[in-house]
Amino acid sequence: MQTDNHPETIISLVPSLTELLFDLGLGEKVIGRTRFCVHPKDKIESVPIVGGTKNPRLEKIRELNPGLIIANKEENRQEDVEELERDFNVLVTKIGTIEEALFAIHDIGWKCGVQDQATSLIHDIQREMERVPDEHVMKAAYFIWRDPWMSVGNDTYIHSVMNHWKLDNVYANKKRYPKTSLHELSLKKPDLILLSSEPYPFKEKHIKEVGDACPGSNVVLANGEWFSWYGSRMLKAFRHLNVFRRAIS
Repeated sequence: MQTDNHPETIISLVPSLTELLFDLGLGEKVIGRTRFCVHPKDKIESVPIVGGTKNPRLEKIRELNPGLIIANKEENRQEDVEELERDFNVLVTKIGTIEEALFAIHDIGWKCGVQDQATSLIHDIQREMERVPDEHVMKAAYFIWRDPWMSVGNDTYIHSVMNHWKLDNVYANKKRYPKTSLHELSLKKPDLILLSSEPYPFKEKHIKEVGDACPGSNVVLANGEWFSWYGSRMLKAFRHLNVFRRAIS
């Protein structure tokens, strides 16, 4: 286990935070990532893959012997994190709101000795959050999966993003990722139904399927990274969301 104040080598098991490390100028220290860590596209391919978010290759991680491992309470399994904590310095993030995502940027910046870059990024994100269009609140549903249909509850980062952009989540009385049906959805009469590009890859053909069940709703495809990726992608995502919010009103 590395005992220096700032780690010289880092493995990230969280796709959003892998991208953050590069954007904070720490890319040369990243020696391992999951196969779902796909950003930044022009730099990530040279970083070794150590498995997935739910099934990391623990022996491979041990061979790389990182000074710091970055994990997330939702993205990674508790048993894997506990096993790694026996031998390594593990920073476990908990991100269920925009505010917690900003705290994670702060904590990683201080932990890795790039606090000035982290502070600057946080301020830029907060400025973009202040530019939310002055539009009316819309009742909205956000879908992450089909068969079974799954939405998002009030303790998720996606819900926090929806709330900030004046999208009133019709499943706000639920927790985590509730299962539902198109019939139940139709009874809620949302103004807007968002079909995310990830983890389920909703396509144009699904717009008609949902629209037929909810003829009074506006059904649109949504870029999942705008709503579910935190870290440095928040800045780009929030800029897009400000434009998107005006377009759908």
